[in-house]
Amino acid sequence: MHCVSERYDFTGDELGPAYAAAVDAIEAGELVVLPTDTVYGLAADAFKAEAVQRLLDTKGRGRDMPPPVLISVVDTMDALATDIPEAGRELCKAFWPGPLTVICHAQTSLMWDLGETQGTVALRVPDQADTRELLSRTGPLAVSSANLSGQPAATDVYDAERQLGDAVAVYLDGGVSPKGEPSTIVDLTGDIPNVVRVGALSVEDLRKVVRRISAPGDPAPEDEPEVEIVEDANKSASADVSAPEDADAPAPDPDAKKTDVAAPDDADAKTDVSAPEGVDAKTDVSAPEDAKTAVEKTDADKTDETKPGE
Repeated sequence: MHCVSERYDFTGDELGPAYAAAVDAIEAGELVVLPTDTVYGLAADAFKAEAVQRLLDTKGRGRDMPPPVLISVVDTMDALATDIPEAGRELCKAFWPGPLTVICHAQTSLMWDLGETQGTVALRVPDQADTRELLSRTGPLAVSSANLSGQPAATDVYDAERQLGDAVAVYLDGGVSPKGEPSTIVDLTGDIPNVVRVGALSVEDLRKVVRRISAPGDPAPEDEPEVEIVEDANKSASADVSAPEDADAPAPDPDAKKTDVAAPDDADAKTDVSAPEGVDAKTDVSAPEDAKTAVEKTDADKTDETKPGE
């Protein structure tokens, strides 16, 4: 294990050494602080349970607030989540890469332990090209805001370093976060998308793409169609998302209670998420292939075309 943290310039000519150090730390089960388009994130290998627990311990969080997962490309979503409704896909298409986190039913074959997820996973593709390149090299990372629980989320590497100290192996300095506020979180596990935290994207932004969205204090009218996807300024299309896309996937339990899912960019935010069936957070390990290998292959094949220096 590391003794002293290292800080790397995550820009320009320093990208090569920064990538190498961050990848080595993640593979060793260590923690890395990295920039995103919202706030700085504290990252660990999503498939190493000890690393994820180290992330939670470092922040001072319990397993009832599991971290979300950052991915490098949209296509990786289907390797990690299931039962994704058409409305959810339209939102991701419109706002990824960007400050949108979506909560989905997790693939039951995944061999990971993010905490008490109740069978869900929160996913985001950050709008930070160098971080996406790192994700393409490491695979999916469990990432929470880079701060101690109860403190403001860090918007630069020095603030993160002051709060987290030597608990982090590698700090990547990408400058000041451009947005400085957390992502907006939308739950896709119910009949219609449900905004559970408003952040960098407003409800109005979301409704320009999908009109039928419920939001705090603003329930969707019952007499509207299940989902109305706005294709352009003058035309909209309706789609029913009440049925699962995967016939073999378990249907969400309508009587299930809400559970807490950790917000990716806000140290204290607890996100209400409909638990699908109370599925144990440790997923079925009887899958015929290594889930992490499949995901990393997806990232390798679909890596964002933006390369360092281009």
